[in-house]
Amino acid sequence: MQINHNPRNGLPYFNTSLFSANALGTPGTASRRSFYGPGMLNFDLALLKDVRLSESKSLQFRLESFNTFNHAQFFGAAAVDGGIDDNLFGQVVHAASPRLMQIALKFTF
Repeated sequence: MQINHNPRNGLPYFNTSLFSANALGTPGTASRRSFYGPGMLNFDLALLKDVRLSESKSLQFRLESFNTFNHAQFFGAAAVDGGIDDNLFGQVVHAASPRLMQIALKFTF
């Protein structure tokens, strides 16, 4: 089975003509896990800076980034439409969250 390795191009992720609806109440002939879904490439980053205020007190600045390079994450069961009767059958229809960042300040004593 040929897989479209670029889910952003608008083409079906797999060759949808290889699948057809089976008779109601009968099992299909496609094997379980006959293809793999779009992959995931994720990089998270954290920058920390500790500042000593006294011998027992300190302040920590944190900058955290999730999906740092903002790479589209087409991953999981809902990423590709698997409903054979849907107009979007075989299309990538869902992506995970884009880049998220957070800043934190932590005081320890």
